[in-house]
Amino acid sequence: MLITVFPCENAIAGVNLHLYLVPLLNRKVYSLSKATEIFNMKTLPLLLTSFAFFLFSCNKNEVPDPVPPVPTGIYFPPTTGTEWQTTTPASLSWNETQLNDLYTYLQTKNTKAFIILKNGKIVAEKYFGTFTVDSNWYWASAGKTMTAFLVGIAQQEGSLNINNKTSQYLGAGWTSLNLAKENLITVRHQLTMTTGLDDDVPDDDCTLPSCLQYKADAGTRWAYHNAPYTILDKVVENSTGKTYNTYFQEKIRDRIGMNGLWIKTGYNNVYYSTPRSMARFGLLLLNKGKWDQTTILADIDYFNTQTNTSQNYNPSYGYLTWLNGKRNYMLPEVQFVFPGSLVPNAPADMYSALGKNDQKIYVVPSQKIVVIRMGDSAGNIQLALSSFDNELWGKLKTIIGY
Repeated sequence: MLITVFPCENAIAGVNLHLYLVPLLNRKVYSLSKATEIFNMKTLPLLLTSFAFFLFSCNKNEVPDPVPPVPTGIYFPPTTGTEWQTTTPASLSWNETQLNDLYTYLQTKNTKAFIILKNGKIVAEKYFGTFTVDSNWYWASAGKTMTAFLVGIAQQEGSLNINNKTSQYLGAGWTSLNLAKENLITVRHQLTMTTGLDDDVPDDDCTLPSCLQYKADAGTRWAYHNAPYTILDKVVENSTGKTYNTYFQEKIRDRIGMNGLWIKTGYNNVYYSTPRSMARFGLLLLNKGKWDQTTILADIDYFNTQTNTSQNYNPSYGYLTWLNGKRNYMLPEVQFVFPGSLVPNAPADMYSALGKNDQKIYVVPSQKIVVIRMGDSAGNIQLALSSFDNELWGKLKTIIGY
């Protein structure tokens, strides 16, 4: 059942309706681990038989999908060594008192690392507890955005085509669907969470054919589903002839000076790195796939599609990338359309890589800003968006003054 709430112009500003409704609609239970992301989810029966909201006086326009120019005057740290230029909050006329208060807030929210880049330079960098600049942490589903970027590289090199059926790279029988239905699924559907595979199976991380069951025709339904995403690893491996880690290291990691490794955890493939490596990838996104004078992803059309609405059901989702400033959004676990912007307090042009337990990469082209956060859950446990996102950007808004 798909439930839609229509956005209202005079709705309370800065409030995410999903924070109140998701606990009622959520059908999963989670267990947490500080060392890795655990996706052992058990299905609960929906306690909802009918649910409809009607909000009137509504005529809020969705922010269009512009193609922002590549930012100029951006600094890139060297790809070797520890050098990374900084700039002061005072030089940017930022509110330093509020910034110091932000650090206190972040500590109460189980944060381990927090970095803000402006024009590529570090404005704020803070570590908490025993966590240091050299500590490694998991990205959780924030790594999905990096996978989408890597698929774009594989396509530009001619190894694959995202419009081809997935079975071209995996062979027939990679799902439990009949051949006709399976052949409807393309790599693009995997990138956009529209495979039509059932996300309500007992283990929606399971990538075995028996777990990949039919729910709807590909391209007719949006549902956040880990398993079809994870299988993109095999698509990349089979199309390039290299292991996923090797191809990633050659095409992204080593070229922009990151550290880190994809580590198999159950059915999932989870990336671990230092916070600065996460910030490096955010900076690569900010500069639209180019690292200083080195082009990493040359296909600008692919990049623009990754960071803009990619399908007709969830305007706030690109290619495995979350988008702000749209008229409504959908979230993991529920077939519910929430009104308004994903993160009301954040700039409308922000796009994000969001992972469980509040692993975050935020990119704001209009401000030339990248913000990353690593740590344990900030308190409102969700797979992607949580109450932390809007709270954080409410504070950043007062600091930056946008």
